[in-house]
Amino acid sequence: MSDERLIPLDSPLQDAWLKGTCYGCGPNNPQGLQLKSYWSEIEDAAICTFQGKPYHNAGFENVMYGGLVASLCDCHSIWAAIAATYRQEGRVHGSLPAISYVTGNLNVSFLHPTPLNHPIILKAKVEEIKERKASIYTVVLSDDRITAEAKVVAVRVLSDKSIGAAMGG
Repeated sequence: MSDERLIPLDSPLQDAWLKGTCYGCGPNNPQGLQLKSYWSEIEDAAICTFQGKPYHNAGFENVMYGGLVASLCDCHSIWAAIAATYRQEGRVHGSLPAISYVTGNLNVSFLHPTPLNHPIILKAKVEEIKERKASIYTVVLSDDRITAEAKVVAVRVLSDKSIGAAMGG
C-alpha cells in the first residue's frame, strides 16, 4: 500500500504534513507564515528562504520583529530535526509512522538587525541526535551576514503532529 504523504525530494519538507496547522510552517494554516524548508544534501542541512512583510516590522525602519525571527528559527530547526531523523533511520521523508518533534529549548542570539526589504535565508544543521533529543544550530542570513543564530533542543514525541488540529470557528 502506498503512503500518500511521501513527497518528492525537491519538495518542501512540510509537504509531508499537508494537514499541519502550525502558525509558522503548517501548510493547512491560511493565516500562518507558510514556511518552506528544503533539505540540502550538499550542505547536509535544511535551507529556507523567507520574505518578511512590512507588517513584520519591529518598529524601526526595515527591521524584522525579533519574535518572528525566533519563530522562523524554531519551526525551521524542528523540520531539520525531523528530516535528519528520517535519514538517520534510513526512512523516506514523510513515511509512517510520522516522526514528530517539539521544541524543548530555544535560545536565540540577535547579532544584527534582520532586514525586511529582501529575503533572508535560514540554515539549520543538526549537530546531534541522541535518544529522543536532537540538537540543532540555525543561522539567519541576510546576504552573507548572520543576523541571528539559534540553538534548539528538539524533543521527539510519539504523538503524530502531522494530522494538525481542527480548524473550526
